[in-house]
Amino acid sequence: MPIVVVANPKGGVGKSTLSTNVAGYFASRGHRVMLGDIDRQQSSGLWLKLRPEAARPISTWDISHDLIARPPKEATHVVLDTPAGLHGWRFKDVLKLANKVIVPLQPSIFDIYATRAFLDELAETRRADKLDVGIVGMRVDPRTIAADKLAEFVGGLGLPVLGHLRDTQNYIHLAARGLTLFDVAPGRVEKDLQQWQGICQWLDA
Repeated sequence: MPIVVVANPKGGVGKSTLSTNVAGYFASRGHRVMLGDIDRQQSSGLWLKLRPEAARPISTWDISHDLIARPPKEATHVVLDTPAGLHGWRFKDVLKLANKVIVPLQPSIFDIYATRAFLDELAETRRADKLDVGIVGMRVDPRTIAADKLAEFVGGLGLPVLGHLRDTQNYIHLAARGLTLFDVAPGRVEKDLQQWQGICQWLDA
């Protein structure tokens, strides 16, 4: 069972946006998807409550902030949204569950260096446990110097940049209705779906 963890110890970088859209992608492929949320803000949990009945089903994985347990067997794919400040035993317990970890990262020098120790730890875990780790640039134009700096920084850690997601209102408008890019007509979100191609290929690998 693929278990994808979306993590970054810094807040406000887009973890819930990534988590819900990864879950939406899996659901669009016909998988039985569960979305868990151990963030006290419960952004992904709220999003699930907004999700319309007509949309492809995504189940709630009821999981405690302080108790990390294996997901129910009825799911085929699991996505876990994590809180800012994730570290210590909770971080290690989450990594024990994960097959893949996605780290959303904004291309500012402050965000990059605030996440440095976390990425170093992930890189070590990745080598030891054969964990797949990928970076997604959030709110970034891939043609900019900032994107180049992000790739240069992450490349030094040996971690792949899976894609760059632009700053767009599409994510905000869809989230307000409990939806993802993968729930609407492709023509409405064509540019965004193109940016997800590398992420989706990595998720399916």
